[in-house]
Amino acid sequence: MTQEQVQQIKNNPKYQKLVGTRSKFAWTLTIIMLVVYYAFILFIAFSPETLGTKISPEGMATWGIPVGLAIIIFAFAMTGLYVRRANGEFDGLLNDLKNDIEKEMN
Repeated sequence: MTQEQVQQIKNNPKYQKLVGTRSKFAWTLTIIMLVVYYAFILFIAFSPETLGTKISPEGMATWGIPVGLAIIIFAFAMTGLYVRRANGEFDGLLNDLKNDIEKEMN
């Protein structure tokens, strides 16, 4: 692939839309996950007794366990959300871009 072809792809509006939309979505999910994770860490740092409180007086489990598990499940959900959109919208944009490029090169 020549440098001219690469530049032609970069100038395609569908390529720019794909890159812009995907980047914005990925950064949004990244920021949300960082906020959740660091909020958990700050909560541990500044209020360890809250997460160390037992769920029930007879039990051994503390509130930190379900909160930690919820954060892990939240991370899986965010990943699933990204994969779902990548396999739908982003793949559709990529296929449109490929079709445009093939038409332009033939």
